[in-house]
Amino acid sequence: MSPSPDLERTHTASGASDRFALAFTKFLRLFADAFFSKRYGHRAVVLETVAAVPGMVGSALQHLRSLRRMADDHGWIRELMDEAQNERMHLLTFIEIARPSMLERWLIILAQGLVFNAYFVLYLISARTAHRVVGYFEEEAVISYTEYLAEVESGRHENVPAPQIAVDYWKLPADARLSDVIIAVRADEAGHRDVNHAFADQLDRDART
Repeated sequence: MSPSPDLERTHTASGASDRFALAFTKFLRLFADAFFSKRYGHRAVVLETVAAVPGMVGSALQHLRSLRRMADDHGWIRELMDEAQNERMHLLTFIEIARPSMLERWLIILAQGLVFNAYFVLYLISARTAHRVVGYFEEEAVISYTEYLAEVESGRHENVPAPQIAVDYWKLPADARLSDVIIAVRADEAGHRDVNHAFADQLDRDART
């Protein structure tokens, strides 16, 4: 069994790039809180469609970089592709719990188009900043899933049985509940947080050498 993630870990912004990434993340958090409020299941559906984009964009650009330079990627491509796939599984899990409304489906299409293009451009300009943005996004995701778990454990949201797709993917007990799913997803997000902050740190070190 893997060790429990550090749910309190955060990255202290250092320099203009980090401050931009953190401010941008906090700005988007305000919109998410205003739109979804306590509807955490619906928040998860919409945000996971967006969360699955950066890993795919980053892996594609790292792949092209490796080809151009004819150099090893040191495992970055696979790590980012795995992140994108993991976030997609989060989405497929939560659509079994909270069916998106028509408005949310249109929001997903709009948000995905905006995020894909914006992140693509940002990654080309500064891969370090792009990974830092994702690191901060994932910090917020850990907070959101912690709040969601508290709502479920307090009884304000029904602790429904875990969807079968979640039981199979995370190898949960057959009688697993929504709270077990949230704990598993939150651990994934904490892992993505650490990976992306580590990638940003590595790019920062590379730029200094």
